Amino acid sequence: MQFPVRMKKIAAMSAVALSLAQPAWAAPQVAAPSPTRLYPDSRLVSTDRISVEIVGKGPDLVLIPGLSSSRETWRRTADRLRGHYRLHLVQIDGFAGEPAQANAAGPVFDPVAEAIGAYLGKFGHPVSVVGHSLGGTLGLAIAERHPGLISKLMLVDSLPFFGVVFAGPDATPDSLRPMATAMKSQMSAPMPDAMARQMAAQMISAPEDVARLLGWMKASDPAVVGTAMTDDLLTDLRPGVARVAIPVTVVHETALGDAVKGGSAKLPAGTLVEVPGAKHFIMYDQPARFDSALDAFLGAGG
Repeated sequence: MQFPVRMKKIAAMSAVALSLAQPAWAAPQVAAPSPTRLYPDSRLVSTDRISVEIVGKGPDLVLIPGLSSSRETWRRTADRLRGHYRLHLVQIDGFAGEPAQANAAGPVFDPVAEAIGAYLGKFGHPVSVVGHSLGGTLGLAIAERHPGLISKLMLVDSLPFFGVVFAGPDATPDSLRPMATAMKSQMSAPMPDAMARQMAAQMISAPEDVARLLGWMKASDPAVVGTAMTDDLLTDLRPGVARVAIPVTVVHETALGDAVKGGSAKLPAGTLVEVPGAKHFIMYDQPARFDSALDAFLGAGG
C-alpha cells in the first residue's frame, strides 16, 4: 500500500501549529472568558479540559474540532442545523484562544477523551458525535473505551492511528516515538509566515479559510498543541476498532483513501465516504458534499 505524498503534507498541520503557536517564553495573554463562544443565545459549560457551547433545539449532536482548531470549525454546520438539533460544540482548552488550564501540563489526549466522555455520560443515553481530525480520533477512543456513550460516530478525515501518515502502514508508536519527541522539542522555533501559509494551504483551499486557520494556530498555546500532537501521533486505536459496534461513517479526502481503508477495514458497521476536491478541512472545501454526507449520517439508524 503506497501513501500519496500529499498525505504526508497533511501531517504538516501539526508542525505548522507548533511553529505558529505563541512561544513558551512569550508573555501570557489575558483571555476573556470563552473567547471562542459563537452565539449570544448559547449556553457554555466548562471544565478544566474542555468547554462546550450548547445551542439549538432537538436531538443532541456533539461536534469536536481538530488540532489547534476552534469550535468555529463547525460554525456553518451549526448555523444550518441549530433549528433541528441541540448542538454541543466542543473546544479543547489551550486551542484557538481558550486558556490552557489543566491541559498546560502532562498528557492531553487521554484526559481530554475522558473529559468529553464524562460530558457525554451526563446525557443518560447514547448520542451522535462528529469529530474532525484529532476530534474524530478522540471520538473513536471514547467509542472503544466507553461503549454506550455514543450512538453513532462520524469521523471527518480522521484515522485510528495518525502515525501511518508519517511512516506508512507499518508504523508503530515505538517507531514514531523519536520523531514525535523531536517535533515537540521544536515547538518554540518560529516558522516564516510565507512557509506557514504554504503549509496551511495544504489543509484548506480558500484564502480566507487559510487565514482563519492561521489565526487559530497563532492563538493556540504551544505546550498544549505540542503535547496533543505527540499524544495523537503515539495513540494507536487500531487494535480496538473491531470492538466498535456502533455505526461509524468516515468522510475523507481522496488523499487519505488508502489510510482510511486500512484503518477502517475492521469496523463492524463502517461506511466510507470519499469527497473528491477536498483537502483536510472537508467542511470548508466541499460544503455541499459534506452537508450531504452529514445529513445521510444523521438520518441513518443507530
